[in-house]
Amino acid sequence: MSNPSSAKWGALFDWDGVIIDSSTHHEESWERLAREIAKPLPEGHFKMSFGRKNEFIIPEILDWTKEETRIRELSLRKEALYREVVAERGVEPLPGVRTWLDRLREAGIPCAIGSSTHLANIQLSLGMIGLGEYFSAMVTSEDVKHGKPHPDVFLTAAAKLGAEPTRCVVFEDALVGIQAARAGGMKVVGVATTHPPEELAMADVVVHRLDELQVAQLTALFA
Repeated sequence: MSNPSSAKWGALFDWDGVIIDSSTHHEESWERLAREIAKPLPEGHFKMSFGRKNEFIIPEILDWTKEETRIRELSLRKEALYREVVAERGVEPLPGVRTWLDRLREAGIPCAIGSSTHLANIQLSLGMIGLGEYFSAMVTSEDVKHGKPHPDVFLTAAAKLGAEPTRCVVFEDALVGIQAARAGGMKVVGVATTHPPEELAMADVVVHRLDELQVAQLTALFA
């Protein structure tokens, strides 16, 4: 891989819904947690929570508790249940992901992960799908105080790559993630895995699969 400082731009990837198809795993883990603690799940909660940190979801979307220690306990338990579901069901990269990562590597474009999920979740999935070699940096929920739509996760990922935020492209499926990228001054590719294309109008480019993209196409965004 070329030196990040000399690359044309940096690629920052959300994880869930961009690299892996994990929506059913996460939804099941919330349902298991709700049953475990005998709490209700509001209608539409899962779609409303796309891209958000648990520290926002639990008090604001689910309205389960406002107490910080309890929020943390529930968050950690939810993620442990998620990893149980992944271990039971397995997980796969989304179609076209490996092809796109190969194109970026061949072009010398450095890649980082910028996700609202927990580090242990990504480490488990990376070990199962074998894509770790493509990413030279990773920023997860534990690394930032403010989750998406705040730009912190992507700004931190860009810094780890040694790339200027305005020279980065973010790959996102969640609306709050696209908002975070925009707030950070970055270009955005919307991936229509959890929202239809027409809802991703804030993105510079919208695709169903990452292998629809060409490196030159995104390089041209900086012309």
